[in-house]
Amino acid sequence: MTLHSLIFTPLLGLSLLFFAWSLYRRLSLVALGQSNQSFVGFGTGLREMLVNAFGQKRVVRKWFGVNHLLIFWSFLALLLVNGEFVVSGVFPSLRLGLLPDALYLPLRAVSDVMSGVALVAIAVALVRRTLFPPYAGARNLESYAILILIALHMLAYLGISASEIALGEERAAGVMPLAKLFALGLLGSDAAAAHDLYWWLHAAALLAFIVVLIPFTKHLHVFTAIANCFLRSEGPAHVPAPEIFSEGNLFGAGRVDRFSTKDLLDTYACTACGRCQNVCPANLTGKPLNPRLMLKQLQRNLLANGGELKRGGEAGLPLIGEAEKGSVAEEAIWACTSCGACMEACPVFVEHLPKLVAMRRHLVEMEARFPEELLTFFENAEQRSNPWGMAPADRGKWSAQLGERDFETGKSEVLFFVGCAGSFDTRAKQVSVAVATILDAAGISWGMLGKDELCCGDSLRRLGNEFVFDKLARQNVELFKARGVKKIVTACPHCFSTLKNDYRQYGLEIEVQHHTELIASLLEEGRIKPRQAVETGKLLFHDSCYLGRHNDTYQAPRAALAAVTGSAPGEFERNRESAFCCGAGGGRMWLEEVSGERINRTRVAEALEQSPDTLCVSCPYCMTMVNDGLNDLEATEVRLRDVAEVVAEALV
Repeated sequence: MTLHSLIFTPLLGLSLLFFAWSLYRRLSLVALGQSNQSFVGFGTGLREMLVNAFGQKRVVRKWFGVNHLLIFWSFLALLLVNGEFVVSGVFPSLRLGLLPDALYLPLRAVSDVMSGVALVAIAVALVRRTLFPPYAGARNLESYAILILIALHMLAYLGISASEIALGEERAAGVMPLAKLFALGLLGSDAAAAHDLYWWLHAAALLAFIVVLIPFTKHLHVFTAIANCFLRSEGPAHVPAPEIFSEGNLFGAGRVDRFSTKDLLDTYACTACGRCQNVCPANLTGKPLNPRLMLKQLQRNLLANGGELKRGGEAGLPLIGEAEKGSVAEEAIWACTSCGACMEACPVFVEHLPKLVAMRRHLVEMEARFPEELLTFFENAEQRSNPWGMAPADRGKWSAQLGERDFETGKSEVLFFVGCAGSFDTRAKQVSVAVATILDAAGISWGMLGKDELCCGDSLRRLGNEFVFDKLARQNVELFKARGVKKIVTACPHCFSTLKNDYRQYGLEIEVQHHTELIASLLEEGRIKPRQAVETGKLLFHDSCYLGRHNDTYQAPRAALAAVTGSAPGEFERNRESAFCCGAGGGRMWLEEVSGERINRTRVAEALEQSPDTLCVSCPYCMTMVNDGLNDLEATEVRLRDVAEVVAEALV
């Protein structure tokens, strides 16, 4: 055994023991979470892990993600030589050099090239983080330490290889151009001393990763992000897990162990890349919600309280509180619009929205603590099944000019689920008429529930009032089944998403279509034919978050507009998966914005930069918010229309 081995072996052993203890201490806290989230299954999870963790598919959606891909795959390519370093550090005679040339030479060639690739990528990352940081605060000691240590690790590997070449001990020198170039600098010097220096530099870098960087920094994500992709939640991530309402149960998350195990794993899987905060409408308009920092606070809370909670004690640090590290401010919790932009942007399937809904549930159902303006909304929704407290008998009045249109079991082909806005909101009622006009033009037998229709409960659920949502959902599902409903069409993406996704938790398995999907298919099949091209001037289409990101429906409204106007609609700068929210989702429709810039004004200002003549939407909430934004910015000359209204005009 060499002197290197005598010193390195106990250091490695102690480091690995400390590493194992540190990981156990942190990751065992994930088990404190609730097992109320279902896993996609082994096969799907394995595919997600291979494609997104190892293949980095979601990482490279942003141009700089390619740089991360190069660093990641450099590490993978160097696993064998790093493994050799560890093994030979303990048992010097066990080296990769024992392999035949057919295996050894390609291995050394790849390792040489990839170490150079990694160094270049690290240099690029350092320049970018210094000159063009991804977010304010990205220039921090932790990030620089990780990058510099990776660079030292690669330089040390090249130094070892170069000194072995200089000493004539490396038979693969001919296929290692980078190390060979490095070796030229060692000619005429003490190559043996250089070898010892680089060997111990490599050892120090490796041990630093094991003891410090992986267990105690964001670099832990090299393990947890892979696990997070494998353990991706089943079904749409924006659909909260149901609650069981029985005496003695706790609701929501008022303590960190009330989150699901996936929620707690998310806090360790976060790479701190900042992509979520860079697309969050609340964060971008000056609200106190920052998705990245929220995850950091949850992790701090878990680490601060986890030990005591494991012993059956109480949490000392509150989960929901103001201005404390490890607590999430109430104003931040209520700022979320549930647009899903954060989850769409996250490269490793961190799910931010369920955590915010869980904390809202605790505040609403356990403490009755919520913004004052929600009191009226909650009362109206529970007592009269609509946000405005209108008489249920008035739900069908919008259709007076169309005649009786009650849904008839066995006769009506489609149930038109009008929704609260489509039934009561003055502007949205015009869209309901347009949808009905299109259904009639297509010869579709349709009906509505009228006074029997109840609110779908979307806003209630996202605001944390799961009890009332649960009640409405059960009543609606029972009604649909009793009436023999086979297909539902709705003009509201919030109703559409709730009926299609959330109601599956209540056994509803029927076809649900958004009106733009139906209209696009009717136009494509020739069941409705435009009599004239609609003149809209320069038209921009705004993507609804609940139609687009939450349900991956982007083409249908565009196809419908193109068919009746003669040209594809123009796009906002931020569109499709990257579309900016109108500000009404997550129940924010019923709340005032008390801090920062109004989200709807920001979205409308983005549109006005292109001087449009018409803005087109596919959601009653978007209609209200964009209309308010146009008025606030004194752009009342810009027309605002729903897709259905434009298509209905083409049929006249």
